[in-house]
Amino acid sequence: MSESHVWGEVDAYFTAHLAPDDEALAAALRDSDAAGLPHINVAGNQGKLLQLLAQIQGARHILEIGTLGGYSTIWLGRALPADGRLVSLEYDPRHAEVAVRNIARAGLDKLVEVRVGPALESLPKLADENPPPFDLVFIDADKANNPHYVEWAIRLTSTGSLIVLDNVVRGGRVLDADSTAPDVMGTRAAIELIAAHPRLSGTAIQTVGMKGYDGFALARVLA
Repeated sequence: MSESHVWGEVDAYFTAHLAPDDEALAAALRDSDAAGLPHINVAGNQGKLLQLLAQIQGARHILEIGTLGGYSTIWLGRALPADGRLVSLEYDPRHAEVAVRNIARAGLDKLVEVRVGPALESLPKLADENPPPFDLVFIDADKANNPHYVEWAIRLTSTGSLIVLDNVVRGGRVLDADSTAPDVMGTRAAIELIAAHPRLSGTAIQTVGMKGYDGFALARVLA
């Protein structure tokens, strides 16, 4: 059995026992697949991790950058109290249309708002609304703009908030300091920003599983 196959089997075992999809989650994946969305959503056990992080935070306000079909949005939205709010930013109108349907079917349409357009245009508009600080920010969008998303996350949060940056290992390509690939350059810049920023304390974790070899960064916002 190949190493990558073992990773997938272990993920499947953990997910089946600890983070099984219910009908709303399974339907979100089916509809995303039927609509031709790329297979880049988080795995079930990763979605459960996001939910647990939001619950540990006691999150009432969540910002997600990169909605895709709404699978991770559902996991996060389920961590919110009845008067909570999740704003999810999605570049592609077709993806957003699928996500809105999936979120409504999960019964979260009163808590979740999907905003369509480039995130770097949506974020200043969101800031102009002077929303309450977001308790958790999940960044899973175009990797080239990761440092900009982290900067906006800092601006839209407060002391104690948590920033989660997905897909930071890039199959190990993050090591290549000479890479001109936008995803690698953006990810390295974001990691270096987290390391140097006086208001952030962070770390990064490598992962293996059904999504291959990758990882995520966590950063806590300081005073």
